[in-house]
Parts: sequence; C-alpha cells; structure tokens
Amino acid sequence: MYLRNDQFDSAGGSAARATELVLLPQPARLDRIRHAIESIDWTPDLGARIGSRDWFRGAATCAALLGATWALSPGFARPIVGDTPAALKGQAWDNARAQGIAPLAWGADTGQRMAANDLVRPLGETPDRPHLPFSSAMSDGDSLAALLRRAGTAKADIAAIADLVGGTMGLDDIRPGTRFEGVLGPRAKKSDPRPIESLSFQPAFDFRLTITRTANGLSMQRQSIAVDDTPLRIQGLAGASLYKSLRAAGVPSKAAADYLKAIATRISVGGEVTAGDPFDIILKQRRAATGEVEVGDILFAGLDMGNRKIQLVKWAGQDSGDADSGSWYDANGQTRREGFAGLPCGGRVSSSFGMRLHPILGYYRMHKGIDVACAYGSPVYAVIDGTVDYAGYKGGYGQYIGINGPGGVGTGYGHLSRIAVRSGTHVSRGQIVGYSGNSGLSTGPHLHFETYRYGATVNPRGFSFSSMAALSGSALRAFKAKVAELLAVKVGTTR
Repeated sequence: MYLRNDQFDSAGGSAARATELVLLPQPARLDRIRHAIESIDWTPDLGARIGSRDWFRGAATCAALLGATWALSPGFARPIVGDTPAALKGQAWDNARAQGIAPLAWGADTGQRMAANDLVRPLGETPDRPHLPFSSAMSDGDSLAALLRRAGTAKADIAAIADLVGGTMGLDDIRPGTRFEGVLGPRAKKSDPRPIESLSFQPAFDFRLTITRTANGLSMQRQSIAVDDTPLRIQGLAGASLYKSLRAAGVPSKAAADYLKAIATRISVGGEVTAGDPFDIILKQRRAATGEVEVGDILFAGLDMGNRKIQLVKWAGQDSGDADSGSWYDANGQTRREGFAGLPCGGRVSSSFGMRLHPILGYYRMHKGIDVACAYGSPVYAVIDGTVDYAGYKGGYGQYIGINGPGGVGTGYGHLSRIAVRSGTHVSRGQIVGYSGNSGLSTGPHLHFETYRYGATVNPRGFSFSSMAALSGSALRAFKAKVAELLAVKVGTTR
C-alpha cells in the first residue's frame, strides 16, 4: 500500500512515475451516526413551520427538558438550601468594615486608615457651630425685628440694630425684597439665642448698611452707592398694536398706558396711527453701581405720523420735581387737553349725528349723538372735567352717565355694560367712568356719545373739548432747556 506523495521508480530508478495511488480510509459506522446526530436541529423555532417534522422534533425536545426538570427538582415545598457563610467576627469583621462602604450609623468610614480604634470616644452631644451664616429677604408686611428674630438673633442685638438703622432711615421705609446677609456668633448654651456678628443689607437704592460687632458693641457703617440718573430712551414702530409694540420694545405696562393717554390728548390713537409710524418714549431710569436698575415714570412721548409729528413733555414747573403732578406740553410749550383718543373710547364712528332710520324702532328720528363701535367692555373715558349728574338706567339709553362741565357743556354716555362712577362725584378728563356694552335699545356692543351746550344737543364731531395754555418767560425757557436735554438722550434699551 502506498500513501499520498510516496514515489517509486519502475524503470530501475531512471524515471519517476507521474501517477500516484491514494487510498482514503472509510469512516466508521459510529462516526457516521455521530455526524448524523450532530446535523439534526434539536431546538428549532417552534413559531415557524408548525406541523412539520422539525417542529414536532423541537416540541419533543421541549417536553423532554420540562420532564427532566420536573423529575430532578426537589419540589415546590422543598427549597434548595444553600451554604451560608459564618458571620465575621473579631479582627476579620473590623477589617471588612474598614474596607467597605458603611452606613452613617456605623460612622460611614472607608479605608483601613479611617477605622475606629480604642482612642476614639463617642460624643455626648453634637458640638455647636461657632459661626452660623444666614440669608433672608424681607417680604411685604414684614419687619426688621421679625426677620432677625426668625434668624435666631438675641433680643438685645435686635433692639440695638433697630436703633442704629432707625437713626439713618425709617424702619418702615425698608423696601420689600431687601436681602439681608448676616453671620451669627457662638453662644454659651444651645438654648440661648445667638449674638449677631455682622449684618449687611441695602435698604435703599443708593446706599448700603453694614453692621459689625466690635469691642465696644455693634457699630454701623453707611456705604453710598453711585447712581446714574440718565433717562432711558426707547424707539420703535407702532405696528398692528401700538401698546403691544411698546411692551415688546421693553416699555413697562404702566408707562405704555401713560404714553397712550398722552398721545390721545392730540390724536385718535385707534384711527390715525398706522403700523409704520415710529414712536419715541423717554422714561426715568436709575442705574446703581452695584447693577440694580429702576425704571420710573414717562418723561417724553413722541410719535412721527409723517405729515404730523407729536412731541410731548411732562412738565410740572421749573421748581417741581414731581412729574406726575404736571401736564403734557408739546415742544413749543403749549398744553392741550382733549377726550381720550379724541373720543370717549377707542373705536370707529358707526353712526353720525342727525336724522336716521332707527335700527330697532324702524322709523326716522333724530340721532342726538354719535355711536362708537367698540368691543364689549371697552373702557369709557370722560372727555371733560365735571360732575356726574346722572348714573344709572335711562330708558332706551340703557346704562347711562351724564356729566356736567364748566361753561354749560355737558356729555352723555349710553348703552354701557357697567358704570364706574356715582351721581354727584367729580370726574377729570381721561378718567374711566364706565365700560361699553349693549344695554337699552341697542343692536350690538357700542357707545352712544352725546354733547350738550346749555341743555341743547350739538354734534360731538364739530365740538371742541380742548383747552389751550402756553408757557412764557422764564417758565418757557426752562421748559425749552428740558426738552433739549431729553432729546439729547441716546437711544438704548439695554437695562
């Protein structure tokens, strides 16, 4: 028998035979059986080819495994008992505890070096902290004494601090929201209140108070804070809503309302202002060196309507620092007062003065006023100073207000939803007297507005409610200087 790669010479060794004889051994029967078993898939997917030979083979395998498990199990009532290690004791327990993460009740020590030893003695009580910092803010209706008492300050120190602060300012004048930063010192017993070591707070915009404990008791220092009073000037476009545009530009809500009231003394805000008209507003502003910013009342209201430019300045006089007590003057030093937005409420005139076909009664009769179409509940403003001579329900007028002014001039407001004044009270121009509605003989929400002169009705559209006043002399010169100062303010909305 020759194996592969064996060569022989059949011609005396002179030539090699080119062919080779190879004899491969046949596999044994046992090997064939083992190979056949290995090729069988005993655990096929029982979710595929259901009912086939492979599926039944897999089902038989699963049943056999379950049977074997059941046969070899100790039963449900006989749990398997595992080997439980003995509890650590002595040095082994100390080493394991020192090297593991222990709960706080055991000292929470980790690492061999931090393990407790015989030199460690448990404390009888938790030691008191020598210094205790605190921070608190004063809320509305709060007091300095109550705040310090909540922090745990001694009564004697509270009285001393109140005397020190009271010598500089009234304790009731401390602004709500003022934050107090302090440190309480050590005490003899835990039941005793702590003495104050230091206290610092800013009770006003332009100074800060610091109270510290010295050898002679508590002492106070007042630190002045530099304040920049440069006004804040904001400009933008009126857009679809002048009020919303003002708010979006950063104007506070109260200042935006005051701006609209000022502009309304010259034009009809609801009917004459267009989206592309630029507005200009200047506000009081205080900027402290510490970063605080305080925005105040409106000083200047401007609106450029292309063919008409409005520039109004709040002026109370050369010697008056209270802008709220003044009136709106234009850049030439003249003041003019009219009804709100040129009409008692914002809207459009839907029905004019004169003869018309009554929409409900169905016949022609005199319409003694004008109708202003507006949203239900819109505020209605008095167009003149005067006294309310009627406030209540009045026939077809519904809820009605009548106001008598100087010079025999009177105004009436009908179809209101709510009345905000009482008969006999005095009202001023621009004051809210009621809210528009649909009461009485009315086909929809609107305001019926009438004007009287010595008891006779006149057309409100042809009647002037304005009064003019002009500055002169030194007052005019001071006013002109104020206007120039305001217009020199640069535009900037960063606060």
